Amino acid sequence: MKENVLKVLIVEDEIRIREGLGKLLSRSGGRYDVVMEAGNGVEGLQAIFQLKPDIVITDIRMPDMDGLEMLEQMVQAGIHTKAIVLSAFSEFEYARSAMKLGVTEYLLKPIAYNELMQSLENVTFQIEKERLEKPEQIGTPEQIFFYVLSGKLTVDEQTEAYLESRYHIDCHEKMSLLCAYHGGDVSSEDTRRYIRHVFSSYPGLDCYYPDLVYRNTVTVVVRGYRDLKDLERWMQQQILQRSPKKMAAGWVEVDDLNALGEGFSLLYPYLDWNISMDNQVLICYPQIKNVQTASCNYPIDLEMQMRTAICSDDQAREQELMKEFHSSFRDGKIYAPKEIKESYVRFLWNIIAIAKEVGKVQVSQINQQELLSRIMNAKLREELTDASSLVLEKLTGTQDTDTTHLTVKRMKSMIHEFYQTGIMLDEISRKLDMTPEYLGTLFHRETGTTFSNYVKNYRISKAKELLVGTNLKLYEVAEKVGYSDPKYFSRVFKEITGQLPVEYRRNVK
Repeated sequence: MKENVLKVLIVEDEIRIREGLGKLLSRSGGRYDVVMEAGNGVEGLQAIFQLKPDIVITDIRMPDMDGLEMLEQMVQAGIHTKAIVLSAFSEFEYARSAMKLGVTEYLLKPIAYNELMQSLENVTFQIEKERLEKPEQIGTPEQIFFYVLSGKLTVDEQTEAYLESRYHIDCHEKMSLLCAYHGGDVSSEDTRRYIRHVFSSYPGLDCYYPDLVYRNTVTVVVRGYRDLKDLERWMQQQILQRSPKKMAAGWVEVDDLNALGEGFSLLYPYLDWNISMDNQVLICYPQIKNVQTASCNYPIDLEMQMRTAICSDDQAREQELMKEFHSSFRDGKIYAPKEIKESYVRFLWNIIAIAKEVGKVQVSQINQQELLSRIMNAKLREELTDASSLVLEKLTGTQDTDTTHLTVKRMKSMIHEFYQTGIMLDEISRKLDMTPEYLGTLFHRETGTTFSNYVKNYRISKAKELLVGTNLKLYEVAEKVGYSDPKYFSRVFKEITGQLPVEYRRNVK
């Protein structure tokens, strides 16, 4: 790949994001030159006409003119600049609209540096590849199918004649499109290689592998079959049931070559029906539209049991309840995948909320926007299971990641062991053979809080666990966390949480 500097235009209405993208690109070692930053689609379109950038990075929703309208006018003007579309919305409609304009890279905000650079590498590869092609060349069937699928080409009579004479392809015959989703643990090239190997054993087929990869999904164009039903059964058995890795596969037949792009747009949203059905079922469009679904009832009882398990720090029970939650959608009925995903979001969000309430500090490390994106874009049951496991891993304890001083760790260990009896700093100082003044200063420096505040907050966090996870009376909860006077305990609890213990128990439960 030639190391030419590529001109980049950034179109984004939020100035901090514009500047942030500029800074990220400045770390590319001079590979990309930001020629201009525009605040809306009108300014962006003018810049495209004047500067002819190689790449446009654009938001979707902007004032005056949105990003998709800007790209549409750009294409209508005969300019085919590569585009990377950014959006804070994960709905497929935006991605589908962008794909019709030839966009192959679609990123959700907030943008991670590695994801942005990967998208830039992808479009750079496309640019360099197109520059190497001679203008008079129409291309191979794979290239033509790629351009048709990505919306860059409508096959005309000249292309039809070329495909017919050189490759014996009738552009008006029925052909089918296979979409294979492989998840994140397998490369697109490995998936394509596996499918190519499998199809080689089916006699009489002509298969084409356009270089189109959309969100871990590879595409295969198939023609030359006689019995569509037989081919579908064969693919389900050979591709899905014998695959060494989990994958979701969908299948749609179209009337001619020009309909491939529309077929992909119709089929892709239904790939997540793999979550609702057995992993080894081929999703066929439009038959999938007629599937009858059962009503998906959210397992509120499991949520309540999980709350109790978290408050009791019963990790074995947490794992057991999560398995029951997974199984509740695998009872032989078919549920709409959207409802299953929404149930996962609700369940995991409740876990995160209650874990934060009772002081599971590691849960705060979870990026909930990233987690939401993983769940809503999932096409495999295993992806939902993995997302759940990520949350459960953070419930394994309250590891001390903030302090490194051994003495402070020993102090915390004593507090956690003797908080019910009301341990004092003087007692710890005698046990450690150090002065209370030195220990108090050291503790504050390492933790950012005083010894007494830490003890008080720790007691209240344990009280929260008991209030939610047990049916103990208020005075019993107070005694168990080291308060002999229930009224004083209530006053301290409200001072820290803003609620009385009874209110907290009612609201959280």
